[in-house]
Amino acid sequence: MMLIRTRVAPSAIHGMGLFAVDPVRGGTQVWRFLPGFDHSFSPEEFERLPELAREHARWFCFVSRLDGHVILSGDHACFINHCLAPNTGAPADAKPPVTTVALRDIRAGEEITCNYADYDADTDWKLGRVPSGAPLGARASHRAEKASGA
Repeated sequence: MMLIRTRVAPSAIHGMGLFAVDPVRGGTQVWRFLPGFDHSFSPEEFERLPELAREHARWFCFVSRLDGHVILSGDHACFINHCLAPNTGAPADAKPPVTTVALRDIRAGEEITCNYADYDADTDWKLGRVPSGAPLGARASHRAEKASGA
């Protein structure tokens, strides 16, 4: 669940993005898994979902590098775009469930970004480095990662 006020708007990075409404101080917790609002699927639970549900959810979820669970946020956190110099990320002592903090001060109106590779085991799929039918967490070759800059 987003813990700061945000809005969805067109992004210079990709399609739509998530933007801070108010200034955010570095170190502020900006997202936290909230049971009952956000959903955590075990990999087995995710695979049992109907195919169309999996296809939809995969675009809007992340696969936790910490425990392999598929996390689907109940709000618009799915509009946080990938960036190699992000303004949010996991705290150094991260453990499930995932929490995200501001890595530096964020200005009002600034796009909220994160480096998908820091927490999402399905990053290569989201960035188009593996075929669309690849299983959750499929990895691209090292050469493909270098070419895309992640």
